[in-house]
Amino acid sequence: MRPLIGLAFDNSYARLHPGFYEVVDPTPLPDPGLVAFNPDAAALIDLDPSECRSPDAASYLSGGLRIPGAEPIAQAYAGHQFGVWVPQLGDGRAFLLGEARNARGESWDLHLKGGGQTRWSRHGDGRSVLRSAVREYLASEALHGLGIPTTRALCIVGSALPVQRERMETAATIIRLAPSHVRFGTFQYFAARGATDRVRELADHVIERHFVQGGDGPLRFAQRDDSSLGDIRRYAEFFAEVCRRTARLMARWMAAGFAHGVMNTDNMSILGITLDYGPYGFLDHYDAGFICNHTDTGGQYAFDRQPSVGMWNCARLGEALMVLAGESVAMEPWQEALESYWGAFGDEYAGLMRARLGLLTEQGEDAILLRDLLTLLQAGQVDFTRFFRELADVGIGQPTAGPALQGMFDDLPALDAWLGRYVSRLVSEGSDDAGRRERMRRTNPRYVLRNWVAQEAIAAAERGSFDLIESLRVTLASPCDEHPHMERFAAPPTSEGRRIEVSCSS
Repeated sequence: MRPLIGLAFDNSYARLHPGFYEVVDPTPLPDPGLVAFNPDAAALIDLDPSECRSPDAASYLSGGLRIPGAEPIAQAYAGHQFGVWVPQLGDGRAFLLGEARNARGESWDLHLKGGGQTRWSRHGDGRSVLRSAVREYLASEALHGLGIPTTRALCIVGSALPVQRERMETAATIIRLAPSHVRFGTFQYFAARGATDRVRELADHVIERHFVQGGDGPLRFAQRDDSSLGDIRRYAEFFAEVCRRTARLMARWMAAGFAHGVMNTDNMSILGITLDYGPYGFLDHYDAGFICNHTDTGGQYAFDRQPSVGMWNCARLGEALMVLAGESVAMEPWQEALESYWGAFGDEYAGLMRARLGLLTEQGEDAILLRDLLTLLQAGQVDFTRFFRELADVGIGQPTAGPALQGMFDDLPALDAWLGRYVSRLVSEGSDDAGRRERMRRTNPRYVLRNWVAQEAIAAAERGSFDLIESLRVTLASPCDEHPHMERFAAPPTSEGRRIEVSCSS
């Protein structure tokens, strides 16, 4: 394990063309103090967790002191925000401190959020508030615990510095880790300016660093082909892989009942990981049209629209990458790449939902069985997380709903009719109740980061008490396990909890 001042940096992004970033240092927080530190994330960069107790830890981890080897920069990008093209965005309050390489050869961005102003801050103050930092810290670890690709949260540093949002709050920073923070909008930024050489430079950087060397499987474009046709195939296959990864990410969000809230192209990771937690939300009762961002008045990023928005965003990325085709008019590779999205989404979503239902095999009626279940949950406003957890106790040996399931539904005949079909489906694959129940307990979480849970941690933190943040992090890291001392956080929201609203300021 390494001390904080001994991390192994390899800052490849800072060696790209200067047009990709601004070289800028964060603005120190006055009197910073450590609010939360994640030893699991620290292990990703070989950081000794005891470093969080060093006297200067808060200053290093909030950008006030430069970690030796770091080269802070703010990244340039553009994007479609709620469908509207914005040609210049960029890191307005975030800093890529550097890329730390661990002993396994993996490289992780140290990305500081809330560190002050950059050239892209426009009229913003460049700060994050404690509330939003706590929400992102817990959410990224919650999604990781659910097996959903995501940035990881290393730490939160707080300060008494006042920051004006909907109300006066206090400042905080968060460091998040990811193999890359390149976005769809990074490619769009240069394509819109006609900077084809920069689009090519970025594509080659991402492919070589993250899909060939550090990728999670061999890809057809792994070998360079210096011909122009070979390059086009290489970039089209890269695009196809991004489409598939994005589709699988959308499927995982949908299966988990997670709504991102701000699916702008500048918030879409080129690696298919969850990026930029703002007004996210987990479903309480099932509502296909759930809108987690109260400023999204038209429901553009509503829960059930996420798969189609993901596809639309991929199409915008494809437009940016197609400048690399030059004079070629062959659309087939790009169209095929984009069309691979829906196949990847359908396969991933179907497999995840079969697992949630405890099914081991794929059968023709599964899609209808699931569709009818979601209709039933919607009609009864049934708690999405608790339903699947309790469904484990229904089986061939007990084909009717127990008291817990019955208590969730007003229309018990409709529930019993669906359960009859479900049990018949279990019989058709020779399901074993004990084995299926165990699988479902390992698959269906007892704990998700409901808004009321996050808000309780925020309220405690604003009072200066940070213990609940750590307790929730540990619980959400293994959300399917029983955590007796945290039992109340598995409960659905009260009427007051349902009224919690979040916006783009989180």
